[in-house]
Amino acid sequence: MRTSRIANETRRVVRALSPDQRASARRSLRVYAHSIAEHGGVKKEEESDGSALSSPPSSFEDREAANLGKRKRGTTGPTAESTTRSPRKAPKLENGDDAKPRKARRQPAKRIQGPNGGIIAVEPPASWERVYDLTAAMRKRVLAPVDTMGCESLAEDHRSPRDRRLQTLVALMLSSQTKDTVTAVAVKNLQGTLPDGLCLESLLEVEPSELNELIGKVGFHNNKTKFIKAVAIILRDKFNGDIPDTIEGLVSLPGVGPKMAYLTMSAAWGRDEGIGVDVHVHRITNLWRWHKTSTPEQTRAELEAWLPKARWHDINHLLVGFGQTICLPIGRRCGECDLSKAGLCPSAVTSSPVKRRVKKEVGVKIEDEGGRSVAELGQIVAEQDDLGVKVEADLADEGKVTITDLRVNAIASDAVL
Repeated sequence: MRTSRIANETRRVVRALSPDQRASARRSLRVYAHSIAEHGGVKKEEESDGSALSSPPSSFEDREAANLGKRKRGTTGPTAESTTRSPRKAPKLENGDDAKPRKARRQPAKRIQGPNGGIIAVEPPASWERVYDLTAAMRKRVLAPVDTMGCESLAEDHRSPRDRRLQTLVALMLSSQTKDTVTAVAVKNLQGTLPDGLCLESLLEVEPSELNELIGKVGFHNNKTKFIKAVAIILRDKFNGDIPDTIEGLVSLPGVGPKMAYLTMSAAWGRDEGIGVDVHVHRITNLWRWHKTSTPEQTRAELEAWLPKARWHDINHLLVGFGQTICLPIGRRCGECDLSKAGLCPSAVTSSPVKRRVKKEVGVKIEDEGGRSVAELGQIVAEQDDLGVKVEADLADEGKVTITDLRVNAIASDAVL
């Protein structure tokens, strides 16, 4: 047994001193040193006696274990778990929260309220200048009622500046829910019928019943009579007989809204402090997709945010006339509109007119040229399109007769021919 033990030890020494084993031992030392440097050394109790760092593994078993990547039982080297790189932790903020990187979130465009209550920092619509210029060119070709009977043109030139400003305000008050042709007639009645013409003194003296009769053709004339009488008293008592020269003062008057106030400031005082938005401006600009608003006040805020101030006064007159002649509220004439031809109006209608068939049971008597009764109509079938009306009448004696002359309107309205 002793000889066998000595022989075994001898073989181990010889094997350890061979060139291949020396190279393997050097590799093991490098791996061991690298692991110590990476993991910050060994435990403190091993550093105190210096046994871990003083020399590499001395025995053959230690070298073999290091070479094969094995760990002897009881050793303090780094384990497989300690050598695996742990995931990077998020840095800590001052308050202790994790500073996790977040994807940048797209913020909507901000709209900031301006000094007049409008919205600023709104991008202008694409090609708005071309749309504006083409609309102005179309307006020059066709005369609209607002051009000759608009509220700004109804004040009498021979009156004093104070009376002219009052006439402009009264005309705008009467124009609400009323066509320009009707408003112009009512203003002319006041100017020509009142004892001193249309002035503050006449409005203070006139009886409400007489005033109501003079403006009886305008819409909501009963309420407007009350408003005009109340405004006359307020102007006398609070504004020294003249109309207010501020938006706040104008909207404080009964029956005067923001649209009337801005138009009055522009027409009477010559100051453009806002855009007067009526139903035409609100409707047409939404048809152009310049914005998507539900009230005229929202439309005014959107327009004032980007439209140059030099055009604030003209846009009302421009679009009112455009809405009266081409872009009508009912039956828009898109075939005559240059914006539709240029592809600049997203709401243009290019389809052919739709025919409508209407059947009516009537009892209209038809007479010939001598006044003699011909027959009783039993049924009328009217076929109507944008080009006219075609009526087919079933006559008791003559059979089916087609009527295409001007008497069509009389037949359709149950009138006697």
